[in-house]
Amino acid sequence: MSTTYRLNRLFHPVSRRCFDVAIDHGFFNEGAFLDGIEDIARAVATVVAAAPDAVQLSVGQARHLQSLPGRLKPSLVLRVDVANVYGKKLPRKLYSRMIEDAVEQALRLDAACMCVNLFSIPGEPEVGEECVQNILRLKPLSARYGMPMMVEPLVFQPSEKAGGYMVDGDEKKILPLVRQAVELGADVIKADPTDDVSRYHKVVEVAGGVPVLVRGGGKVPDREILERTHALLAQGVSGIVYGRNIIQHAQPAAMTKALMGIVHDGFTVEAALKVLAK
Repeated sequence: MSTTYRLNRLFHPVSRRCFDVAIDHGFFNEGAFLDGIEDIARAVATVVAAAPDAVQLSVGQARHLQSLPGRLKPSLVLRVDVANVYGKKLPRKLYSRMIEDAVEQALRLDAACMCVNLFSIPGEPEVGEECVQNILRLKPLSARYGMPMMVEPLVFQPSEKAGGYMVDGDEKKILPLVRQAVELGADVIKADPTDDVSRYHKVVEVAGGVPVLVRGGGKVPDREILERTHALLAQGVSGIVYGRNIIQHAQPAAMTKALMGIVHDGFTVEAALKVLAK
């Protein structure tokens, strides 16, 4: 069964780009990740009202999106793995675990796509191996039932350098991990921006035609995230997956609309800033 049918629900019919708002942060047991989404039903409703293409949620919270009436709500991207690698104070043992019967749960929840991690963590090859095993188990069922698999290759800095594992924007490290995700069968890539955004076309190139969506990462000033988004789209990316820059914003709906203007309507940064100023 082709994954194209569900991917058509993920990407805008005109721009062929996707804006996915990630609200799955509570899955990772980090208190700081809950800022702005303590009331998850309200957070989902606010984002849905701004009409992004997709909302990324966990199995326990997908109901807040899928129970909403109507056929025009955003598509569901279902997070299917959970990890404990994000804190500044790390536990004795790190892990990445996939939910049971991930494809069946995604189908039951009427998801348009699943999202699974592929970590590269200095000194923790076992966690990377777990991610590869997750993807290898997921791919055959993903293909059999036409449920697209979004792979999230994440390169981390050494914990002693960053005070916990922070993302590494070194393109020389990002490129091979993105390529590995493609080789493992990713239908969509969700990757970090490179330190030099003007080099991101290399990531798009190494993905070999698989759509690349760029992560937003930590909260940054409005102009910075808008300028970065505009520059990334100019490098050929197929969209964005932003979480904290939306849900922790003072005006999450307005920021969603501003970014939608850049992603789908060719807004300049200044035009997007005017949306925020209204």
